Amino acid sequence: MEQLFETWAGEPCISKIQLTANGSNRLYYRLEGATKKCIAAYNANVRENEAFFHFAEQLRQRGIDVPEVYAVSADRTTYLQQDLGNTTLYTYIASRKTNGVDVTDAMLTLYKQAIDRLIELQQRCGDVDFGPAYPRPAFDQQAIQWDLNYFKYYFLRLFHIPFDEQALETDFHIFTDYLLDGETETFIHRDYQSRNIMLDGDRLYLIDFQGARKGAPQYDLASLLYSSKSDIPDDMRQQLLDYYLQQKYGDQASTSAEAKGFREKFFGYVLIRMMQAMGAYGYRGIIEKKEHFVKSIPFAVRNLRTIIGTVQLPIEIPTLRSVWNAIVQMPDYSQSDDKLLVSVFSFSYRTGIPFDKSGNGGGYVFDCRALPNPGLYDEYRSLNGRDQAVIDFFEQHPETEAYLSSVRDIVGQSVKSYIQKGYTRLMVNFGCTGGRHRSVYCAEQTARYIRDNFDCRVSLHHLEQSKLTKPES
Repeated sequence: MEQLFETWAGEPCISKIQLTANGSNRLYYRLEGATKKCIAAYNANVRENEAFFHFAEQLRQRGIDVPEVYAVSADRTTYLQQDLGNTTLYTYIASRKTNGVDVTDAMLTLYKQAIDRLIELQQRCGDVDFGPAYPRPAFDQQAIQWDLNYFKYYFLRLFHIPFDEQALETDFHIFTDYLLDGETETFIHRDYQSRNIMLDGDRLYLIDFQGARKGAPQYDLASLLYSSKSDIPDDMRQQLLDYYLQQKYGDQASTSAEAKGFREKFFGYVLIRMMQAMGAYGYRGIIEKKEHFVKSIPFAVRNLRTIIGTVQLPIEIPTLRSVWNAIVQMPDYSQSDDKLLVSVFSFSYRTGIPFDKSGNGGGYVFDCRALPNPGLYDEYRSLNGRDQAVIDFFEQHPETEAYLSSVRDIVGQSVKSYIQKGYTRLMVNFGCTGGRHRSVYCAEQTARYIRDNFDCRVSLHHLEQSKLTKPES
């Protein structure tokens, strides 16, 4: 990488700083010499790199602001591109929100500029050669099926959302046919959202377009307006949708059949984009444990709740609708966000401490392995901490009550403080060797204590038991 820089810059690299890559396995670095600097990327997927190089050239030829590719290694895995700084549309808005600045006007202005760039992209790039696109040249039936399977296996399965597999597949096909019944030859960025729009002075640059292909014009607008953590107010989303239609269709925006068709199909693409994103949040967040994706889940659930509560698609997809309804009713993401939710877990240390799916980074972890273990006795081995015989066993050992008394003092203090401060999430975990007896008993007793003594919501999860029976909530 440094050698590639030296060959391009004609001077040695004197600084190399790794940058955060939120959503991919690509590695990014800022390289600097005495007079030149760039962003270096490493990606072992050569086909994806070739798609990026191709579209970077095609878009620049058409006057679209994208980073210039300076140099590419002989094996096509490493490349240098223009350094556009550190400020994305997302970070610009988020930093001002964090500092208490009213961002309403700035957000509206910048998103309108992003929509202007999107319309330019759609109008200027219809003749782009999609041959090198990766992994497919179009957002077609196969590509949509991949996204829906991503959603099914990496969100519905991971969050234990029940569904009839065949009925869901039938609805997937109906939904896909509905989406593809219209204009699908437009250039789409595929991930046109605030983290992929760089602010360099007064210019907006597009990045991460290696997944570009042809598809429906609604897709990129849906990505921009309903990206989870961008957290655009719903009334502003409607304003921006109207702005897009006005800019694209002019005086005919409110009357033309084309504009009306765009608006009617728009929310279908919002939903497919949401489902694709939820699949990414499950895979990147829950499996790969990347914090940014986990923190996006509550926003995605809230957006889904808004859409399914206000939008009626002209197709019959009852199983898919039941899945959406189940998601917005998940205890950890329910509508009562103003009241504290205490999530209590029992787990086995053999499989590891539970991961916090709420995005708050976890909470208490209590080790129950010092307590008497009924699992050592044949008469209790097939039972668990909810069975009366096991409960009686623990109640015969005074050290169990002493342990739980300490837990109640510690947890109770936090619950009381969290309620007073208006916090909405607390996680309490109990672990033992097998996750069946001591941890289950302690989780049950603590959950009951919290329910009986505090005005808050409590969800109870026995992770080892859920592998054998339906998970509790």
